[in-house]
Amino acid sequence: MASIMPDLTVALSEKLGRGDLVDLCDATEEAIRDGIGFGWVRPPSHQRLEAYWKGVLIVPERDLFIGRLDGTVGGSIQLLKPPPNFEAGIFSASIDTHFVVPWARGHGLAKMLLEAAEQGAKEAELSVIRLDVRATQARAIALYEGCGYQRWGTLNKYHIVNGELVAGYFYVKDLI
Repeated sequence: MASIMPDLTVALSEKLGRGDLVDLCDATEEAIRDGIGFGWVRPPSHQRLEAYWKGVLIVPERDLFIGRLDGTVGGSIQLLKPPPNFEAGIFSASIDTHFVVPWARGHGLAKMLLEAAEQGAKEAELSVIRLDVRATQARAIALYEGCGYQRWGTLNKYHIVNGELVAGYFYVKDLI
């Protein structure tokens, strides 16, 4: 019996239709409930999530990539490029809000999102990319290290989750 391959896509989003915005907010809520970081411990209201994602789209230095599994939003990643007034760091970018919801995991979507952000950084002629992650995010850590990111530091008091301090790891990758 032949298995059906899932349809995986990643695309840069310059605007979000109503359905995509709702799907992205739902995916964000599910990821937060599952313990994925990016600052929230408990999902905020849908209204606040919508405002957050709409805000992301209006910041010129933020590129939002949306990952889909069989047409449904299953994750995202943001590429944060340096603002024009940051001449000393004009060569580097950062990764933010990289997540894949539990139901979309195991198909390579997280890696596809990361590769899309890296390609976006290269196209913007950036040579270094940075990211940070909670020490508890074993799958994300394995992905980043498997994709050539080098851990350069640990911050023992990185986030508070369920009343406990959680460490964070900091990574860098040369793109050239």
